[in-house]
Amino acid sequence: MAGRMIRLLVAVGLIAMLAGCRPQAAGRAPAAAAPRGAVAAKYVVLTFDDGPSPQYTAQVLAILRRYGVQATFFELGQNVRKYPAVTRKVHQQGHSVQNHTYSHPDLRKVSAATFRSQIQSADRYIRAQTRSNPRCLRPPYGGVNATVRRRAAALHKSIRLWTVDPRDWSRPGTSVITRRVLLSVRNGSVILLHDGGGNRSQTVAALPTILRTLKARGYTFRLAC
Repeated sequence: MAGRMIRLLVAVGLIAMLAGCRPQAAGRAPAAAAPRGAVAAKYVVLTFDDGPSPQYTAQVLAILRRYGVQATFFELGQNVRKYPAVTRKVHQQGHSVQNHTYSHPDLRKVSAATFRSQIQSADRYIRAQTRSNPRCLRPPYGGVNATVRRRAAALHKSIRLWTVDPRDWSRPGTSVITRRVLLSVRNGSVILLHDGGGNRSQTVAALPTILRTLKARGYTFRLAC
């Protein structure tokens, strides 16, 4: 009797072991364990100020499309009013359109009423083309203080500045713009460029090399808002 019981237990153990070694069902891959210490992809945020411009914004959009990159455009309400179709195209191509005031004043130096008018007027023209209200505000000149922050918050706006400024607006040369961006960029950098407010041909010329190099370095691109 004892011998029969031992043989039965051995047989049960062999069956369980064989079941555990059963081949994976066809077409079903074993679940992959998440790698420990996985590092998030490097990214930058590409932004353009002072548009839209019928000439330069269109060129920027063509380059962004060629490289499969999305960007955030901080636009002036007065320019959206002049060139609504350009803003509509920016939005339709998947980019983010945000508020850069109506006429580019230093928000640290205006009254509360003017502040509100500048933001709400830009919102109105942008909303007419994108069907959405801008969530973010970029104060002209990066002019921010406690009053600007308080007034922006009252209008439900998040302030977005930048960390990399190649001063492309000063037209220092295509190679200088390119070098300043690529030497300064880090993971999470917010790059400031311009597609309006003057002759932006140097910025347009620098953009392909900037995008190509950043992609080669392993950077992805995120929207600011």
